[in-house]
Amino acid sequence: MPEVDLPREWLDDLREFLAIPSVSADPAHAEDVARAASWVAERVVALGGTAEAREDGRLVVGEIAGPPGAPTVLVYGHYDVQPPDPLELWESEPFTAEVRGEWLHARGVADDKGQLWMQLRAIESLVEAGELPVGLRIVCDGEEETGGDAVRRFLAADTGPVDACVAFDGWMKRRGVPELVVATRGLVALDLDVRTGERDLHSGHYGGVALNAIHALATALTAILPRGGRLPEPLRVGVTPPSEDEAAGWRELPPGDEELTRVGAVPLDERAAEQFHERVFVEPSVDVTGILGGKPGLRNTTLVSHASAGVTIRVAPGQDAEAVAEAAETLLRAALPAGATLDIGRDVTPPAVLPRDTDAVRLAREAFGRVFGRLPLVVRAGGTLPILAALADRGIPTVMAGLALPKSHTHSPNERMLLETFPLGVAAARETYRALAALAS
Repeated sequence: MPEVDLPREWLDDLREFLAIPSVSADPAHAEDVARAASWVAERVVALGGTAEAREDGRLVVGEIAGPPGAPTVLVYGHYDVQPPDPLELWESEPFTAEVRGEWLHARGVADDKGQLWMQLRAIESLVEAGELPVGLRIVCDGEEETGGDAVRRFLAADTGPVDACVAFDGWMKRRGVPELVVATRGLVALDLDVRTGERDLHSGHYGGVALNAIHALATALTAILPRGGRLPEPLRVGVTPPSEDEAAGWRELPPGDEELTRVGAVPLDERAAEQFHERVFVEPSVDVTGILGGKPGLRNTTLVSHASAGVTIRVAPGQDAEAVAEAAETLLRAALPAGATLDIGRDVTPPAVLPRDTDAVRLAREAFGRVFGRLPLVVRAGGTLPILAALADRGIPTVMAGLALPKSHTHSPNERMLLETFPLGVAAARETYRALAALAS
């Protein structure tokens, strides 16, 4: 496809938003998260709406009035981003957006500031033309990357009108082939802390007779890791096989070996590529996200008395996330060597299953089809978006579109977004809002 030059106004606007280091996982950036919230709220107010940042910037709530009797669409995106580390792997400054070839590089450009910006720019174009066909309620999130619950609590308590929700976040797996997501996995985040003694010891005097905390932690972790591509059965309770129609639809997606190869991944086992979509869409998974203990980077002869780890469990649609968390804790404690102590902190986000046969999804598919020249695929996603479970609980028809690509390096150094995606995303959002006006009839 030919390269796209974005209008200078668009690039300047994007750069301003992307320059805010709104890293929700780092308390040192709390003010930056609040600044990003203010940026979003001010944009809504500038479009003639009302908006305010709440909960120290962890939530933005606003409204833009539509024509009398028009349906109300809830607009969602998140303005917090992942930490940029490791900084040495970036080819440009993470929070200074830079065009290189056909890509715009910056932390948050794909996940999710760039995609939220597309919705805001689409709204702006409709408002300026006097053609906004629906009422809008803006609910945006400043703690999505940390699994915070501000947006879920807001929706649980909210009684305002919502006829449909439009959210832009996530991927399309092939360039120019959009996807609408109707199910996501939930997330159980565990913080493990193991102690095996009062203090670290000299391994020459005590090695082989005293319990090492890193060894104890590793032993406990093996109890929840997969065997043959499947987690232990206590962590699979509630897993529901896909329907024949859904499994057949996976043939339109890139095959598993292609998915793994293009991101440079080593398959988990010999059947990982063959079972790629089944494992990502309908099975739970476990990942150890970090282990701390001893003196990393230093050669030393210490027997370690304290070690910690972060673990995430992606919970499949149909499973009870709290039950999965309890089962994981039981397995970990049972496998922990005698004498060691284990403290566990946890945060739980349920999976979401959204109806796929709603008028909102049908209208949005047609709208995306007009912009992209083909109907989007209707798929599940292996990731987690906390707001979706709250939307599902309220029965709100939801259009969940992802416009980044696997090559966008989300959650990794050198995050980037194809320049061509910005005008496509703006057009798709604008066309979707127009299409959803039919919900009033």
